[in-house]
Amino acid sequence: MPDSTTPRVAVYLDFDNIVISWYDRVHGRGSYSRDRTRIAEGTGDTEVAERLAAATVDIGAIIDYATSFGTLVLVRAYADWSAPVNAEYRSQLVARAVDLVQLFPAAAYGKNGADIRLAVDAVEDMFRLPDLTHVVIAAGDSDYVPLAQRCKRLGRFVVGVGVAGSTAKSLAAACDRFDSYDSLPGVAAPEQKKDAAPSRPRARKRQVDPAAELLERALRLENDKDPSQWQHASAVKALLLRLDPSFSEKALGHRSFSEFVSAHPEIAELDETDNIVRIRLVDAKR
Repeated sequence: MPDSTTPRVAVYLDFDNIVISWYDRVHGRGSYSRDRTRIAEGTGDTEVAERLAAATVDIGAIIDYATSFGTLVLVRAYADWSAPVNAEYRSQLVARAVDLVQLFPAAAYGKNGADIRLAVDAVEDMFRLPDLTHVVIAAGDSDYVPLAQRCKRLGRFVVGVGVAGSTAKSLAAACDRFDSYDSLPGVAAPEQKKDAAPSRPRARKRQVDPAAELLERALRLENDKDPSQWQHASAVKALLLRLDPSFSEKALGHRSFSEFVSAHPEIAELDETDNIVRIRLVDAKR
């Protein structure tokens, strides 16, 4: 019998959402819509084949990430598996014991096709398998917000995975934890296009500033609770993730949380003199 203390995880992949979002992330916003007809034909168009290859999704990276939370009880992927773009993934998915749920063309490309089927299955599974502790939803659509909220109300820890730039902020906020597919181990960052290069630095700056504000807010909240001023780094990061489940120091270019904190000396200082890393708000000592 399984160990009752081991977390048990269910994974739900809105496959079309992830594939389309990553294609747009690699080739530019709206690229999949422009290429959709040529992709659907699957007639050996060399240019499209190369673009699809460059935007291949590493499903194994998502499954491995989900495994880090506990034992995988079930993994389901929703798509029209007769479509050439999805059929390419079938052997990879079957090899990872993924249950392929067929959405026929009318539903697969219709509004809310995968969303409704996935949500119905997830809620049914939670009642059918009461020992489920974690639900991982790989998607980026705000339509999944009610599902994430329902899973939390039913006592499950909800993890979201979505492609950067294509994920609704409301979905990230509805999860207990949210990580970008781009930041998962083994996923290579898309190559920067020359025509997009001038705008990259400004976008990065906008990403870092809110993270610094989030760090300061978390430290002030912890400082209000504990007048000792020095806070355990693990407690600060846990609070930071509760404030913004989409936070990831790796997505911001840092190898560790300590490195992220060190990058903001105007906000916080680190004490790494012993085995427990501690953090203090800079103006708390004044």
